[in-house]
Amino acid sequence: MIYLDNAATTLPKPVSVERAVCRAMQSMASPGRGAHPPAMRAAETLFQCRCAAAELFHVPEAEQVVFTMNATHALNIAIRSRVRRGTRVLISGFEHNSVTRPLADLGANITVAGRKLFDREDTLKEFQREIPRAELVVCTHVSNVFGYILPIEEIGELCRKHKVPLIVDASQSAGILELDFQRLGAAFAAMPGHKALLGPQGTGILLCGEAGLPLMQGGSGSDSIPQHMPEVLPDRLEAGTHNTTGIAGLLAGINFVREKGPENIREHERRLLELMLKELKNEKTELFAADGSVQSGVLSLRVNGRSCEDIAEELSKRGVCVRSGLHCAPTAHRSAGTLETGTIRFSFSPFVTEEQVLSACRILREIIFKES
Repeated sequence: MIYLDNAATTLPKPVSVERAVCRAMQSMASPGRGAHPPAMRAAETLFQCRCAAAELFHVPEAEQVVFTMNATHALNIAIRSRVRRGTRVLISGFEHNSVTRPLADLGANITVAGRKLFDREDTLKEFQREIPRAELVVCTHVSNVFGYILPIEEIGELCRKHKVPLIVDASQSAGILELDFQRLGAAFAAMPGHKALLGPQGTGILLCGEAGLPLMQGGSGSDSIPQHMPEVLPDRLEAGTHNTTGIAGLLAGINFVREKGPENIREHERRLLELMLKELKNEKTELFAADGSVQSGVLSLRVNGRSCEDIAEELSKRGVCVRSGLHCAPTAHRSAGTLETGTIRFSFSPFVTEEQVLSACRILREIIFKES
């Protein structure tokens, strides 16, 4: 199997992640629900994971790291903490449904800025024009469809200048690109644990620059008498029993990323992207690509006159795992002009090799030219 669907979920995981999950399942109970050793081991693991994430993303205090089920859960907390009906919200032209659907559900007044793919200058110009009229900015760091790296630091600077709060969707950047939460000055940044942080599914993180509003109410393991959630983080936003086994795996994944170095992972994926672009450049294939400074390890393409879903199915039959369609991001496809067809998406991880990329390209060429 050649797995090239890492923008959805990374696979395989580091061996250390598998081991951490198994150890936790055998030795840890629920944190904050007792003073016995299994509960204390769980509490220590959660604290270590908060500290590791805080160090990786330059968060001042570990308590500002809140555990969630995934990035969608984290974004819902962040968005619902800030948005009411009619709130003027500015988003990029490359947002995922995990941003646009909560905003639509809440009745936000949405403005879209920066629809030109891989054009950071245009994106920044559009945001510069629109931010003064916004009450909130929600922006992805990297497009999950095209790997477009948006100028999030410059957008953050504009938000600080105009005192407009910023929510960052770091689903495709956390673990690969530099994300300095303190320097960004964002209200929140959301990320999954199961993508480039290499943790298990069912894990996510919300970095909090403010307390936020609880999405759920329930047990917190602390301050049990009041019938409202605690005021302090992280308890305020973490109702119910934690996914302790998942968080133990997430800690191992974050440690793997820290040891390997996000910059080294990015460089590895950049080389794979360049290799794939070289191998797939032909008259039948439309490649959505730019230079490595504005694109992460994600490549979308279309084949002239062919269904993206059909080609993805043929690739799957031959052992190549990719994703086709709209990737839960119709806004991004509308911006790129691919809404009617979708794209075939290839995405990398630290475990993808050059040999695998070459094999996948050879198989795709066979499908394109043999069946055309």
